[in-house]
Amino acid sequence: MSWILLLGACLLTCLGQIAQKYAVLHWQGRALGGWAKLKSPWLLLAFGSMGAGLLLWLLLLQRMPVGLAYPMLSLNFVFVTLAARWLFHEAVDARHWAGVALIMAGVALLGAQA
Repeated sequence: MSWILLLGACLLTCLGQIAQKYAVLHWQGRALGGWAKLKSPWLLLAFGSMGAGLLLWLLLLQRMPVGLAYPMLSLNFVFVTLAARWLFHEAVDARHWAGVALIMAGVALLGAQA
């Protein structure tokens, strides 16, 4: 159950980051006031998913030591990098991919410890 909560918290946080990116892309080239920006569906999705991710995180901390759980949140770097590449067609160089591989190796080492 803890691993499901962890994955859910990571994915919701990643969704929040992606929604934030879509929100600012939606704002570009438009003369929107502050209130119109706050009512953006993408920004509301970002708030909702980040809030839900926080709630899952709090549930997770009841079941898993923070010293193990917190480093696992680094999976967000992996998910956001993949989203940046596939959804936004951003360039990701070899050094960045090497960093992603090291993060995944670290998560695997920590996960084997639990």
